[in-house]
Amino acid sequence: MTSKIDFNKDSFRNGMLLSLYKSMLKPRLIEEKMLILLRQGKISKWFSGIGQEAISVGVTAALDKDEYILPMHRNLGVFTTRELPLYRLFSQWQGKMNGFTKGRDRSFHFGTQEYHIVGMISHLGPQLGVADGIALGYKLKNNHKVCTVFTGEGGTSEGDFHEALNIAAVWSLPVLFCVENNGYGLSTPTSEQFKCENIADKGIGYGIESHIIDGNNILEVYTKVNELAKSVRKEPRPILLEFKTFRMRGHEEASGTKYVPQADLDFWGAKDPLENYQEFLKNEGILSEEIEVSYKEAIIHEINEHLQIAFKEEKVIPNLETELKDVYKKHHYKAIIPAGKKENIRFIDAISQGLEQSMEKYDDLIIMGQDIAEYGGAFKITDQFVKKFSKERVRNTPICESAIVSAGYGLSVNNIKSVIEMQFADFVSSGFNPIVNLLAKSHYRWGQNADIVVRMPCGAGVGAGPFHSQTNEAWFTKTPGLIVVYPAFPQDAKGLLIEAINNPNPVLFFEHKALYRSVYQEVSENYFSTEIGKAALLKEGDQLTIISYGVAIHWVLAVLVNLKNIAVDVIDLRTLQPLDVETIYASVKKTGKAVIVQEDSLFGGIASDISALINEHCFEYLDAPVKRIASLETPIPFDKGLEDQYLVGKNGLEKQILDLLSY
Repeated sequence: MTSKIDFNKDSFRNGMLLSLYKSMLKPRLIEEKMLILLRQGKISKWFSGIGQEAISVGVTAALDKDEYILPMHRNLGVFTTRELPLYRLFSQWQGKMNGFTKGRDRSFHFGTQEYHIVGMISHLGPQLGVADGIALGYKLKNNHKVCTVFTGEGGTSEGDFHEALNIAAVWSLPVLFCVENNGYGLSTPTSEQFKCENIADKGIGYGIESHIIDGNNILEVYTKVNELAKSVRKEPRPILLEFKTFRMRGHEEASGTKYVPQADLDFWGAKDPLENYQEFLKNEGILSEEIEVSYKEAIIHEINEHLQIAFKEEKVIPNLETELKDVYKKHHYKAIIPAGKKENIRFIDAISQGLEQSMEKYDDLIIMGQDIAEYGGAFKITDQFVKKFSKERVRNTPICESAIVSAGYGLSVNNIKSVIEMQFADFVSSGFNPIVNLLAKSHYRWGQNADIVVRMPCGAGVGAGPFHSQTNEAWFTKTPGLIVVYPAFPQDAKGLLIEAINNPNPVLFFEHKALYRSVYQEVSENYFSTEIGKAALLKEGDQLTIISYGVAIHWVLAVLVNLKNIAVDVIDLRTLQPLDVETIYASVKKTGKAVIVQEDSLFGGIASDISALINEHCFEYLDAPVKRIASLETPIPFDKGLEDQYLVGKNGLEKQILDLLSY
């Protein structure tokens, strides 16, 4: 490889050549100023993109301004080329209110719908799947746009890279996957990250087009990306682009570059994208000293002017109400009353009805999951949906839970609702990262909601064994930003699913498999909603409060058939996050005794939190300790005898209720 950069200006007018120069100069001058401020303690951290400006600027300049772009740490040129006001960037880096995250996140961990930029999270990989979702939205709308997403060579080692490229290939999505191969993932050289010679070679495995581009040549970057973007707008497909470049400074400034051989620094220093391009323009008689000085003076003046605005801005004043209300996008529940004819149907039929009627209401609602199209899903909930709604809207996915969750987020960014089916709730572990780190935090971080429902077939009692039987709601009830719904009856299942889809926030919707075909109820045939966050009082009495949800509610009701002489409140929670504490407290204050029944194993389950809440808020009303009833502290076994033993709470429920009553 040579350090010489060959610029080909044949297809460029002088005005465009100068515009690209000015666009590269701006992030370089901002960075130089930020490094000074970092040493002065006026910003806390900096991820330098010096030496990589040609990629950010060239790619962004080649795109239409209303096309989404998903940048990384070292892509300041994306933000400046999209002409974000500098004072807002400076406020962001100082954690102030005029930034894009209200002081809640730092550096480039933000997005903005106004400028069609979707910010990164530190887990890197999920944003590749987000680009898939945005691009899927483009394709469904048939609006001839392309989505562009950045990652580094380190990010290509993550499973999300494989999942996202595979999905994009299978679905022919208009995505440009831009890999900035800058030599090191923090301190780990590329030789220790992957074995193939070029990252672009990986495109072969996905059956997609790929290209290697000199990432330090602004004209090559712009020309190639502009050409490919035009092509992809006409013929939607993914393309993998590897930009060869180098990181001249540390991963972040505190890391330094002592691990980098001096010869590499010297070689790539000679390939500086800005200095080489500047020299080229001068040699061609396009850039004069006067123009150079005027550009620098104007940019430096803009930087200093906007820095003063940011410096004068007050620090964020913590406001408890604001912090809490921004976790979720505001949603006003509009009751749609059950009406008309009722039909005695199964729990599974109610889920299917709610899903089908929601697909009719929202003509762009997308369902995604494994085997959900022609096959109808593992439980046949979407049987015949393809015939009615098409494969565009009922989409079989590869086995790739993480990227599909991320794609759902991308659809939401593009203003499209989605329902994602986990074939079994256990499998959500493969999509855990984007749920808890992307969906849950997004609205709080930068005001972008995640309009997604994740359906979770769950639970023991059907002989499915350790990998298909978990009721893992407790993984999510402790994560602010998620809604967790867990119905026990068909009418509730339908109404709550409809409302979950109406709600613009991320919802984990648990459906117990043992209830699918065993529980029947008269269910309203019309489209109706049930309010999320409201428990149901199934029985009333003054001796004891029994709190439960899901299949465990049915255990409780079965036991109470034999206990005719006791008067109890039975509360079906229906929703676990948000939790209807008012109904719980009112009942416990009346009865003085409470038992909480869950199928999940005891430690760390939601029963523990409810017990703590009762003790904190109703202690003076209690006549006995709060009792928790749950399953064994083991994985769920396959053998029926072992599984029955695992469900110890179900087996000993009657005795424990009587013991608490007689306390």
